[in-house]
Amino acid sequence: MKAFSLQGISDHAARTYTHDHGSPAWLDLQQATSQPPTCSKLRSYWSFHGCGYRKDSRTCAQPKITSYCSLPRHDLRNGRLNQTTYSLFLFIRDVADSNLVKWIDHALDQASLSGKAKHRAVRMRSALIEPLRNVFGVSDKLLNMALADILMAAPPTKPIWIEAGSGMIAIDTLVHNFLLRTGIQRRLGAKHVFGPACYATGGCADIIARIAPQIDASQYNPDYPRTFPRFVQHAIWRWCAQLELGVCNGNNIDDRFRCVNKSCPLFHSCERVALHD
Repeated sequence: MKAFSLQGISDHAARTYTHDHGSPAWLDLQQATSQPPTCSKLRSYWSFHGCGYRKDSRTCAQPKITSYCSLPRHDLRNGRLNQTTYSLFLFIRDVADSNLVKWIDHALDQASLSGKAKHRAVRMRSALIEPLRNVFGVSDKLLNMALADILMAAPPTKPIWIEAGSGMIAIDTLVHNFLLRTGIQRRLGAKHVFGPACYATGGCADIIARIAPQIDASQYNPDYPRTFPRFVQHAIWRWCAQLELGVCNGNNIDDRFRCVNKSCPLFHSCERVALHD
């Protein structure tokens, strides 16, 4: 949920709010749902849809029982996060049988053993992303971010987790715009608008997956795998993010025109595409 809260606001602001107000733990949600809930939507993962809770107005799809519902009682930044929290909890409880680790183990084992070896990374990523995509309020970007953190923190006894995590690619506007400004999208025939298309065939995630095998990540750290899509994506993000290297972003470039930053090491090889007419 810490990763899922990083949307619609700066990372710093999101983390500060969570630090100041806290967030519900598994036990809190378990206790809140231990008795048959007043709202029928909270009975199971499959019935939890159309909740519509809004924190600012304290309303939902069933306003007559809002005051009796446990979902609004958690002081999260907005109502969407309350819904995401319960949706994720219900997914883990009902779909993963309250054991997310075992569910991940099973999904990755099944995906790794079926089909051709060259598509193994894609299958493993999809085995986790596809089911979790139905959790309320989460995008492919957030899922890739959260899963990469979880999977790559696994111990050496779970090499398949680390392999799957290294292929989790999170595309935000910084990464998308970098691929557009540099002309990489155009050269690969993959020009598209930011959004779901970034994860479609030929989208930004596909581009990074194609680029990654050409970069030996182990030269930067001997503990890294040679092919490391997550590392390539993160390097692009750091190149662009204002609080990181901050080179290629809308604060430094007037996107109505071609970039004029001649001090950029990529200046002469970059197509410097203007993002807006």
